[in-house]
Amino acid sequence: MLALVRSGEATSRAEIARRTSLARSTVGQQVNHLLTSGLVTEDEGGDTVRGRPPRVLRISPQAGVIAAADVDGTATHLAISDLTGKVLAREVTTIPVEAGPERALGDLTARIRALLDGHASDRPLRHVVVGLPAPITPDGCTVKAPITLRAATMSGWDGTPVATHLEQALSAPVTVDNDVNLMALGEAAHDAPGPLLFIKAGAGIGSGVVTAEGTVLRGADGAAGDINHLRIAHDSDVVCACGHTGCLGSVASYRAVLNDLDIPFPEDPLHGSRQLAELVASGDPTTLRRIRRAATHLGEAAALLIQFQNPRTLVLGGLLAQLNDDVLSGVRAAVYDRAAPLFTRKLTITTSTLGDQAGVLGGITLALDRTFDNDGLTRLLNDR
Repeated sequence: MLALVRSGEATSRAEIARRTSLARSTVGQQVNHLLTSGLVTEDEGGDTVRGRPPRVLRISPQAGVIAAADVDGTATHLAISDLTGKVLAREVTTIPVEAGPERALGDLTARIRALLDGHASDRPLRHVVVGLPAPITPDGCTVKAPITLRAATMSGWDGTPVATHLEQALSAPVTVDNDVNLMALGEAAHDAPGPLLFIKAGAGIGSGVVTAEGTVLRGADGAAGDINHLRIAHDSDVVCACGHTGCLGSVASYRAVLNDLDIPFPEDPLHGSRQLAELVASGDPTTLRRIRRAATHLGEAAALLIQFQNPRTLVLGGLLAQLNDDVLSGVRAAVYDRAAPLFTRKLTITTSTLGDQAGVLGGITLALDRTFDNDGLTRLLNDR
């Protein structure tokens, strides 16, 4: 019954009785139990032509909260929401991922606690979702990433039981996922038609796939979608960190573009982003040409993935995709040139509508799904 109310499939006692084929007396008893427990509310709905207004069942905003964190080396986005999905608070902070798991997870725990204390101290924490720039096993452990800047950032994290650590620290169930998976889920949950392919062009290049049913494809080892070392530029002499040439990340990532333009990487991780944005805004021809070349390579890689996965929507995210329209135009041109018409005739190619909020909003979506799945529902009812 709780799941029916949450999904909106049945929001009255009569609808629940019809959907479950239970006797109205049984439905009434169970609904009263949910009301007493504080998990749902029952209020008058809209006006009717005649008679009493219908009584509408809804998940109670006071039934608990969930927390989500999209952890990145440059900026970490945090948010908490109630169980209706209403965001109660957001925060952008810096988590020292490169300092190792003990320091980073300690700081992350402190920031989540502070957000909860400031905005939801009177409600129980039901679930936490954390996105990390690394492959994640099904039980929430980090996996040694392929050789990329992301791997350097996550040095010392291999095999860290992140979910277990945070569950003990926050006294709540925790789900850990790859950051690009959460970005894909965030876009899919905000009206982007599925199946959906999300490509993030940042320091490295990763992708995430959400099926039409809303399921994220994670792979056997949590590494599905890590396309940084997909060989795409066969004529390139740029040697990747893995030792090969022509890897997608070495020719089309944000870092690769900065390297070619001799833009340094100082301690301030956003310095390069600002400098590159200034060059784009001024119409610098060398910069624009390099960005267009990166876009072409991204489009070539996307065309391969599209012909394998047949998505309805391709969404581009990350620092490179946010620069200007040349990236989107270049990806579109390469996709339509390389992929067969069968795969592109109904395909929508766009940039992220959520921007840097995609990951944390995807985290909220996943946290709510886990709160109301079979295990989550059992915890909800047993905790009252």
